[in-house]
Amino acid sequence: MTINLAEAVKLKSIITKRIQERTIQVHSLTHAVIEKGEQPKTPDYTLEMLEAELKELRYDSRKLDALIYRANIDNTIVFKDEEMPIVEAIELASQLRAEAQFCKNLGSEEKEAFYHNSGDAILYRVALYDPMTYRNRANELEKEAHRLSNLINAKNYQVEIEFDDSNYF
Repeated sequence: MTINLAEAVKLKSIITKRIQERTIQVHSLTHAVIEKGEQPKTPDYTLEMLEAELKELRYDSRKLDALIYRANIDNTIVFKDEEMPIVEAIELASQLRAEAQFCKNLGSEEKEAFYHNSGDAILYRVALYDPMTYRNRANELEKEAHRLSNLINAKNYQVEIEFDDSNYF
């Protein structure tokens, strides 16, 4: 059975959440609060059953990870006339967002602002760069990151991997 890469990424998230839920559930199955002399009620869903489910979930998680990683390495997108593997494009999108945030921070500063009044001297804090240039650059970097993310998402719907998701959908 094949699923597209976008579905695989979503499924990975679902499996991770189930692993977390089942791990929390272990704690409720391993202990009971009773009065002295009473016998604890045996749960319908046993610890052994839960451990078996966790083992299967972890196996599927590992296999799905490997398939996603391989697909992200083997498949490429073209961005700004440069062909790159999806994994590199994902990293580039993260870097563009980080750089955009950096530029936003610089762009949010005032060119000149009151700093301190020291007796007769009034001090100002003066930017040694043009904040507006950084505001504009931040906007352009965000647009690039969005365009790149859209290309990645589109590719994720085109790429197919072999994985049986019938246990989850």
